[in-house]
Amino acid sequence: MAAQHAIGIDIGGTGIKGAVVDLSTGELVTDRIKLSTPKGGEPADIVATTKELLDKLEQHADGLSIGVCFPAVVKNGRTMSAANVSKEWIGLEAEALFEKELGRDIHFVNDADAAGYAEARFGAAKDVPGVVLLTTLGTGIGSALINDGVLVPNTELGHLELNGHDAESKAAYSAMEREDLDWKHWAKRLQKYYSHLEMLFTPDLFVVGGGVSKNYEDFFPYLDLKTTIVPAVHRNNAGILGAAALAVSLAE
Repeated sequence: MAAQHAIGIDIGGTGIKGAVVDLSTGELVTDRIKLSTPKGGEPADIVATTKELLDKLEQHADGLSIGVCFPAVVKNGRTMSAANVSKEWIGLEAEALFEKELGRDIHFVNDADAAGYAEARFGAAKDVPGVVLLTTLGTGIGSALINDGVLVPNTELGHLELNGHDAESKAAYSAMEREDLDWKHWAKRLQKYYSHLEMLFTPDLFVVGGGVSKNYEDFFPYLDLKTTIVPAVHRNNAGILGAAALAVSLAE
């Protein structure tokens, strides 16, 4: 495999996905492999499943740089929070654990940061100057802040307080499903959230990711924002692409 290739692995609450990425194009150059996240999301079990996935990929790509993204605040390789996985991840030296068990250098990053970096490099935010805010609308709200193409990590803007609540508890896609809201009523909540982000950051572009972004035409028309808002391009592959690209950029 050529030097511009790297492996991206995206660890989520329900699935662990990975592929080899061509960093010159943002295309997957192998099939995307997906394994189920072990029940309970314990660190040892997730590492073992990641190793199984990597063994399948390395039939094609031995020795490539590896990036892993994960649903947690990641600071200096340590996971400082845990979303939809075991609480054992909180405060864990995750990068060192993976490197020991996999026998390889890796780079461990937050999943929304990886998605944002992917969109900035290969997708909806490519070559966009100024401040770009990516939000992933799913079980919670993940966020990535990009300024002139540079990632500001671990923003966690889904946890901004709005009306006495974590914003994501009312505005995430899961809230729409849980409360059986229609698109219009959910969009009213998104309006409050994105207007608050506008007030705080004065962004130049919003990018909306997560699975619901494929239905953007159902709720974007209800939003009245000063900032241009667009759907993410890479959706399910964004974590893989961003993790792979960050693994190489952080190693340079």
